[in-house]
This record gives sequence, structure tokens and C-alpha cells, in this order.
Amino acid sequence: MSDTTYTPPKVWTWDQDSGGKFASINRPIAGATHDKELPVGEHPFQLYSLATPNGVKVTVMLEELLAAGESGAEYDAWLINIGEGNQFGSGFVEINPNSKIPALHDRSGDAPVRVFESASILMHLAEKFGHFLPKEGAARTEVLNWLFWQMGSAPYLGGGFGHFYAYAPEKFEYAINRFSMEAKRQLDVLNRELASKTYIAGEDYSIADIAIWPWYGQLVLGRLYDAAEFLDVESYEHVVRWAKAIDARPAVQRGRMVNRAFGELSSQLRERHAATDFDTKTQDKLEAAE
Repeated sequence: MSDTTYTPPKVWTWDQDSGGKFASINRPIAGATHDKELPVGEHPFQLYSLATPNGVKVTVMLEELLAAGESGAEYDAWLINIGEGNQFGSGFVEINPNSKIPALHDRSGDAPVRVFESASILMHLAEKFGHFLPKEGAARTEVLNWLFWQMGSAPYLGGGFGHFYAYAPEKFEYAINRFSMEAKRQLDVLNRELASKTYIAGEDYSIADIAIWPWYGQLVLGRLYDAAEFLDVESYEHVVRWAKAIDARPAVQRGRMVNRAFGELSSQLRERHAATDFDTKTQDKLEAAE
């Protein structure tokens, strides 16, 4: 423990230089910082996002719908670079006043419908197309239980554990221990549930799995925060089994690539406007053609 104790002031003020890696994109006020219209493509759904875990949820869902034969789920995916403040442009704020990715414009009806918050987008698409969410009864409730479990739990994993373990400008033992304990408790919750069923809400793949996997699945696969060994993820054998099974789905593999602006160039499809883009417009191919 540190020998110095922080005493909060009577009134908090914003120190713009604090916050580590994400200091430039976090602020205590809402609203647009600049005028910028969003691009619009030709497909029914316009997605504005980045391949963070929350963004991956939606691109996986759209790719799964297309794989299920729902041609009406065709979409244009536009990159929102949060490191450059794209989420504070006026056009984006009109779709999501909270300035967080992902944000979706559903233009399939008479008037565009804005949909923001990843769980809301998943439910909107599931109900619109009739896939990955039971229509009624206990099975539907169980899927929603786990969908909202993820929405309530992930801030402890990402904003808590991930921030203090991987991104904070200083390492604080108390904070890392506190959020490591919670991250491991959540993994244990999943492990116990997945010991007796194929997917988190039962034997059918659902939007609950699509929501949970980009966070906890990728964590146990070693893709988040370089923390797999630290959290002893291999001990959660049922979560690992589930994570690998979902990772093998072709639609999941495609969804991970969309709006990705980091990692191997061959895994980056920064914008997606057609299914053929996966073969012709990944970043390695675009850079080789320049």
C-alpha cells in the first residue's frame, strides 16, 4: 500500500491530463465537440463502430443473421475511431447522445430508427429477424437474464479490472486486487453454469452468448489485457470450451474483423460494405495495392 492517502476535495474538478491511455477520449460532459455528418451507404443497416468487445457483439450478430439466410440484414459498417474523438462528432451524437460505440441506424422502414447500447441493438435485430432470442416463455427470460448480466458485469471487467491492470498510468495494488477478485468471481459464475449446458442460456446459441463472448470468451482465449495467465483462465475449463466453440463459428470470425483497426493487417476490415470485402479489402490487401 502507498504511504500517501488521497483526500478527495470538497468539489471534484476535471484534470484533463489524468486518466492514462484514454485521457483524451474521456470527459465529464456530454454533447458534440465538432460538426461532422456520418457517411451513409446503400444497405438497410448503417453501423458506426469499432471492434472493441462491445462493437464486436453487433458485427457478430449481423454476420450470424446473414449466415442464417437473412439477406435483409445487409449492412454498411463505418469505422468510428474513438482515439481521434469521432464519437463526439455531431452526426454520431445524434444517433447516440452518450457518445459510445456501437451505434446503429435502422433504415429498413419508412423512417430511420436510431438504436444505441449494444444490448438494445442485439434485441432489436433478434426481434426484427426472429433469430437467437426465443419469442416467449422461460427460455426467452433466461436469455435476457444473461444478456443483462453481461451488461451489468462487463464494466467491472473492462472499466475495472482492464483499466487498472492494463491501462492505468500507475499500478495500484488495492484496485487491481479488488477488480481481479470480481473478474474471477464472474468467470466462476459462467464456469458453473456452462458445466451443464452447451451455451449460457441452454442448448441453443443466443444473443446472450453473442454479448458475453467478446468480453469473457476473448479473455479466456488470451485476447484481452494480456491477463490470461494472471487470472489463471485455464482453470475455468467450461468457459474455455464454450469460448473455443463460439470462436470457431465462421460468422464470429468475420464479425471480429469488421471495424478492426489494430492487430494483424489481414484481420482488419476497417469498413465493411459487402460480403466480398472480407476477401478483397482487408488492410493488408489495401496497403499492398497502394
